[in-house]
Order: sequence, then structure tokens, then C-alpha cells
Amino acid sequence: MAAPTSSVADGESIDLADVQGNILRGYRKSRVRHLIVQVINARQARTWVGATVGPDRSMAPAITDAAHWGERPPDVCFNLGITFTGMQALGVPDCATRSFPEAYRQGMAARASKIGDWGDSAPAHWKPWFQDSAAVHLIVTLHADTPALLDRFESEMMSGLAGDAFRICGRNEGAAFNGDEVHFGYRDNISQPRFAQVSPPGKFDGQPSAPLGTVLLGYKTALEQLKWNLPDPPVLGINGAFNAFRVLEQNVFAFEKFLDQAAEQLLDSPLADSLLAIGDEQGGGLVPNRLAAMREVVAAKLLGRWRNGTPLALSPRDPTPRPRVSDTDFDYVDDNAGLNCPLGAHTRRTNPRSAKIVQRVANHTRRLVRRGIPYGPPLGPTHHDADDGVERGLLGNFICADLSAQFEAIYYDWINLGLQDPRITGSNDPLLGANQEDASWFDVVTSKGSVRLRGLPRFVRTRGGAYTFLPSISALRWIGSNEKR
Repeated sequence: MAAPTSSVADGESIDLADVQGNILRGYRKSRVRHLIVQVINARQARTWVGATVGPDRSMAPAITDAAHWGERPPDVCFNLGITFTGMQALGVPDCATRSFPEAYRQGMAARASKIGDWGDSAPAHWKPWFQDSAAVHLIVTLHADTPALLDRFESEMMSGLAGDAFRICGRNEGAAFNGDEVHFGYRDNISQPRFAQVSPPGKFDGQPSAPLGTVLLGYKTALEQLKWNLPDPPVLGINGAFNAFRVLEQNVFAFEKFLDQAAEQLLDSPLADSLLAIGDEQGGGLVPNRLAAMREVVAAKLLGRWRNGTPLALSPRDPTPRPRVSDTDFDYVDDNAGLNCPLGAHTRRTNPRSAKIVQRVANHTRRLVRRGIPYGPPLGPTHHDADDGVERGLLGNFICADLSAQFEAIYYDWINLGLQDPRITGSNDPLLGANQEDASWFDVVTSKGSVRLRGLPRFVRTRGGAYTFLPSISALRWIGSNEKR
């Protein structure tokens, strides 16, 4: 919970070399490997954790921090998240572990109902290495551009001290394709919070700069005179962040099938021509036929952007406007009826920007740093009419300073209840929501009327995850050097 506090970070300056790099910077590597790790020897594990921020590379690889890389980035970026049971397994004193927030202590599996993980997304259906959540102690994350680099790094890491300290229970592998495209065909990784102290100068978008306390403990938040409580001792918390790591299976076949169904419904409505992209009303646009064109309209309405990333808020009827519009500098404040971007669209639900919402204080206080990369092979366009049975999805990291007030609040209030606006209350997010075909709905609104799309299935199923803490360099050193246990 939030409370007035003071800390050594009160001056709001930040030592980037004390912050794990994956919190404040995107690595832009094409591959990722998340190792799900169990502690089997607490003393050696603590020594290894401390060595990741020490000078001896023969004991452990170096954690990648947020300081500038210089001329050449590292071949492999290496970061470490620790679960609450991982803190206990490492022997962090009980007086320290008990001072962490309740959501982190309980863990993702225990709080499944708060984030829509029920039905076939429930923890009982997760991948085997997430089934015993108490045995998920660390998530070791490696970013590189080739599988060979990942293999070599993991082999070298486990051949020394780590091999006797840990057991690797599972691996989640991800690989980028078509730039920033995800399996539903959308361009991803477009908009992130901007932090005044660390982001490059200059105008990026119209949203206010996020205080460092949005993502890091020990700093001011967007809530006036409030900071998130620090663990005890403070060194364990300052410059650290929480991460909701999620393995999200994406049902591309069901998604493309729904686009067909919804496009046919809209084409049969009197609103068809007012919805089709400019040039496609009479079949003269770039898309080969009206059904294909309307499918793209539906995809854009569900997300809030055209699949190429162009925001509906700036270009509601043209995915390729000339001149180009900004991908990030837009708002919904002048679109209260949702004529440009639907009120229930994914991007608007999860970040309402300055739009009028019921919980007005929450407009800019729930922002997350999102790091995601696809897993599994793309489903080619010629296979959309047949489910190949192959699992594919997204490995997502949702990083924040408070899991309950940010990550869980977005999922519970906005994604799965629609509490930000009474006109969408009772509906779920069309892409991430825990939808059921017999109850789901999504409104497409125009100046000439609206159409309610029904029968949205659950497109995204949770296949695993954990709440971790991403300690600062100083905190990792403290964990590794405390040998009184």
C-alpha cells in the first residue's frame, strides 16, 4: 500500500548503474530465454547472486544494468527476477521478506481470480514448471540475437557455481519476427512511459512524463505526496521493481475466424460504407475485396490501432495516411463518444491517456513498462482457415512499482470489468479479456449508429507466470553478502 515515506532517493537523481537494465531500456535483441530456476543450495545460491554484481566473472556472469553501454552493446543481456518463495529459499531474513507487499508475497497463482486466470487459464492448466508455484524461485532472463549465443551463455553460467546452486525447471523461448509484429498480426512495442530523468530530451508524445516511482521503488509517484513502501532494510527495495511475467498463448485461428464473422456482420449493416477504410467503400482501395477490407477494420477497432500501428485516434479510416501521423502523440480527450477509437478497444482500456474515465485519478497512475516478444512459429496467411494445433503466443513482462495498484488494477478494473466507463462496464477487453462466447460483446460506434459484435471467444490463454522482484545492483550485493543466515 502507499504511504508517506522518505528515502535516500528523495532528491530524485538516479544512478542507472544501480538499476537492472531491462526495467528502463528495451534491449532490441531478436531472441529471449527465460529460465525458470529452483534454489537447491541456499548458501551457494546467495554467493552466486552476489557474484553477478561482483568483479569475478569466473563465478557468475555480470547483470546487465541500465547504464550506457558505450560503443558496443553486450552480446547477451542477463537479468534476474526473484519470487517471494525465492527470497525465502535464498535465506533472506523473514523480517525482510515479510515487509514486501501482499500481492508479491502471495504470488501470481494465488491471485489468479484478480487477473482473470480462471477456466482454461487457471494455474492448474499452466505449463509443468509453473504448476508448483512455490518451487519457482528465480527467473533468469537472457537476451541475444542467436540461439547459439543463448546456449553458450547458459552452458557457461551453469558450468560453475550456479550448477550446484540451482536446478533449471523449465525454459520459455521467444523470438521476434517481422520486426515488432506479434501473432495477431499487429505491430507491437510502440508506446512506453517516458521518465524525465532518463528519457532523451524532446517531445515524444502528449502524455505527462512518468515519475520514476511509476516503476522504481524509493521515488515519487504520480499520486501526490505518496510513495510505495520500501522493504526493510531499504537497500533491498530502492531502485528495484516488480515484474508480472506472463506466458500468454494466442489463439490466432480463433482470432482470424472471428474477424470473418464480425466483418460479415458489419458488411450486412447500414454502417458498412462509413466504416470501411478510405478507398475501400466501393472496392477500389488497396485491400483486394470488401470482406478483407472490413476484416482489417474489425482488427483495428478491437485493438485501437491499425495492424501497422497507426492509431485510430488520429486516422480512424485510413491505415496509411499521408502525411504520416504520429504512432505515439495522440489522445482520446476529444473522442468521448468513441467515434474514432472505440471505448472498449484494447489500447484505450489499458491506457486511457487523458480521456474522461470514472476513476479520474487513475488516468496516468497505472502505467506499466511492457517488454514482450512472441514465442512459437507464425501462422502463415494461407493457414488461417485451419488450426495447426501448434502453441504460439507472447512472453510478456509487465513491470511496475506496485503489482496490486498497477498491474492487477488494470487487469481487474479495466481489462475484465470495464469500470473506467459505464458504457463498456460489463464487457471484457476484446483481446486480453477473459471472454466467453455466450456473454461477450464489443460496440462499434459511428456517427450514424452502432453495431454490437457478440460471440468473442477467449483469444489469449495464460500458460504460466510469476510475480518477481527485480532487485537493484545494491540489493543483489546485499543478498549475496549477508552470510549470517
